[in-house]
Amino acid sequence: MKKITTRFGEIEYDPANIIHFPEGLVGLEDLHDFIVMPNKKKGPLFWIQCVDHPEYAFVVTDPTNFFLDYALAPDEEERKKLGIGDEDEFYILSIVTVPPSKEITLNLAAPILFAPKSNRALQVILENSPYDVRTPLPRLEDNEEAAGSR
Repeated sequence: MKKITTRFGEIEYDPANIIHFPEGLVGLEDLHDFIVMPNKKKGPLFWIQCVDHPEYAFVVTDPTNFFLDYALAPDEEERKKLGIGDEDEFYILSIVTVPPSKEITLNLAAPILFAPKSNRALQVILENSPYDVRTPLPRLEDNEEAAGSR
């Protein structure tokens, strides 16, 4: 077990559970190793904490909790970087922003692909995406309409 000091206090973690970003994050290429913080509250949001630079932590979520039609799959090069094959499981995550206005947004233009088999992750930039880096959460009634139209 190792320890780091973060905004959450002193955190003990198992190095075997590190999620490795071989290319770092967009604009933060020197951030490579993260741990998932235990979620004390129920809900779709959780923190990933950088162990390389403990001053960095990000709230992330599965964007399909809010955008039912949001989907993508890693291409061959991304699968190679993630260390997974065509049949291996992966998850899509989005970084969440909560500005002072409290209008929560998700970065859907640059999602994170996470492969649990290898504990590797990549942040990818979607070309010609209809989404934005600060896509507001849909209103509750928008989700209800989408669910009702299925």
